[in-house]
Amino acid sequence: MMKTAKFTTLALAAMMLAGCAASADAATRTPAALTGGTPASEIRIGYFANVTHAPALVGLQEGIFDKDITAKVSAELFNAGPATIEALSAGAIDAAFIGPNPSINSYIQSAGRSVRIVAGATTGGAALVVKSGITKPEDLKGKTLATPQLGNTQDVALRNWLAGRGFKTDTTGGGDVKITPTDNAQTLALFRQGKIDGAWLPEPWVSRLVEEAGATVLVDEADLWKNGAFPTTVLLVNAEFLAKHPQTVKQLVQGDVDAIAWLNENKSTAANAINEKLKADSGKGLSDAVLRRSLEHVTFSADPQAQTYTQLVQHGLRAGTQKRGSVDGLFDLRLLNEVLKADGDKTVSAHGLGEQ
Repeated sequence: MMKTAKFTTLALAAMMLAGCAASADAATRTPAALTGGTPASEIRIGYFANVTHAPALVGLQEGIFDKDITAKVSAELFNAGPATIEALSAGAIDAAFIGPNPSINSYIQSAGRSVRIVAGATTGGAALVVKSGITKPEDLKGKTLATPQLGNTQDVALRNWLAGRGFKTDTTGGGDVKITPTDNAQTLALFRQGKIDGAWLPEPWVSRLVEEAGATVLVDEADLWKNGAFPTTVLLVNAEFLAKHPQTVKQLVQGDVDAIAWLNENKSTAANAINEKLKADSGKGLSDAVLRRSLEHVTFSADPQAQTYTQLVQHGLRAGTQKRGSVDGLFDLRLLNEVLKADGDKTVSAHGLGEQ
């Protein structure tokens, strides 16, 4: 049976201490054989209460994960990627639906030992929204903008975009544009109060600021990528867990693929299922207008868009939130492609950055 709980700082600290030895023995960049091992008795999954995490939301809400996974499924709720990575690296969770930049950071900082991206989940669904009167990049000088967390995917996107327009920022909130990493719900409140001038956010928070607080979109991130395709959420697994329990990870990947298929095949009811899970997690659902707008800006796909990662690495370096290093080996899409082949679907490529 699935359980859902918010991850606490105290629990994280304790588990980080317990997980140090395990992290040191984690898999290296050398591809592990995905045969053998043993099925896990439990798999602990991290996710966010965001529309960009809809495959996780409906996978839990509709019982898809419980159907596909023989292990006990436990779920932990997070606000942004860096905190999720801490839990994943510490062994507090085994897998996570998460953005690409924290995945990159973890892989580089661990010299390829910590994690593997095993599937995609969501493409698109992020933007820079601003208050009335800001109509062009030049208007942002001296302004204060929010992101979900320092080093998360939207934080890197904002810092990189600003750098490309000649603005200086730093990780302590200084520079030409002040960036203040803030919990998404608090960002909405601060924007309404006029205490921040805008934010680079994932859905549904973009749509909430637009529909509920009068924000306008200054930059739709889709406009910055070829064909509008950029990864917002991927399925990331602890490398040691993958090596020990490939059968269970394959079942999780199957659950991800099935949840994506459910979303794409049940468009008329998907919003209701997403909203029910959001209500269960936060105590409050989204308006029809916010849900409708959010879903118009996302695409659900098991393709993790590996072709974007070389560019994403450069974005992290330019943003000043990432160390130099290689992401060669970050992807292990072998299980995903086994699932896709069995389902009669087209396989996906790691674009030279891992196994497929």
